[in-house]
Amino acid sequence: MTRAIMHGCNGRMGQMIVGLCENDPDITIVAGIDTYTEQKNDFPVFGDLASCDVEADVVIDFSNASAADTLLDWCVEKQMPVVLCATGLTQVQLRKVEEASKKVAVLKSANMSLGVNTLMDILKKAVKVFAPAGFDVEIVEKHHNQKLDAPSGTALALADALNDAMDGQYEYVYDRSDRRQKRDARELGISAVRGGTIVGEHEVIFAGPDEVIEFKHTAYSRAVFGKGAIEAAKYLNGKAAGYYDMQDVIAEKN
Repeated sequence: MTRAIMHGCNGRMGQMIVGLCENDPDITIVAGIDTYTEQKNDFPVFGDLASCDVEADVVIDFSNASAADTLLDWCVEKQMPVVLCATGLTQVQLRKVEEASKKVAVLKSANMSLGVNTLMDILKKAVKVFAPAGFDVEIVEKHHNQKLDAPSGTALALADALNDAMDGQYEYVYDRSDRRQKRDARELGISAVRGGTIVGEHEVIFAGPDEVIEFKHTAYSRAVFGKGAIEAAKYLNGKAAGYYDMQDVIAEKN
């Protein structure tokens, strides 16, 4: 049984993870951290980390970037592994994550979905077959109309997985409107669609001579990210200091 502290327990994702853990016999939330403490939970909730005196095996973080520095310092001090799900970290904070990982187990991924991370593993193998055979590669991602960044971090992570597998031969192309030329074989096109309430959709297209192969992942709710974070927490329990990601979680399941 993994005992977890939910950092940001009363936020939307925090409450979703709390609900998912209630139906998982291998993990339990033993404490929560949130500036809003009026929400009723079946575990004690503290207004800050310094006040938390509950023993646990791991922290799951779904708060915000402004809380990351304090969280990392506390986890290093307590030698508490942490699944870091906050987005929008600055380059300075990302360097701090790397420094913290030298002293305690830290797991951070661009996308916490088990499906997306399994897709990355599949794509690394697929591109080695299709690229040498002359197939062009395109990524199309779709998200809701409130999303601020484009392309998505997940789209870039998929592109990086493909590019790493091909020893960095691809050039990312985000907009062809100013190009009056044929597509270069080394291009990897990345397109973004924003509209409605789309949670997240990512499609990788291998377009070759007379045939097209498509790999697609669709998230119908944010619960997929919560489920991934829970699996990451169970994986991280007892791990030595290091920088882990969801690919490590996937590898252990193979």
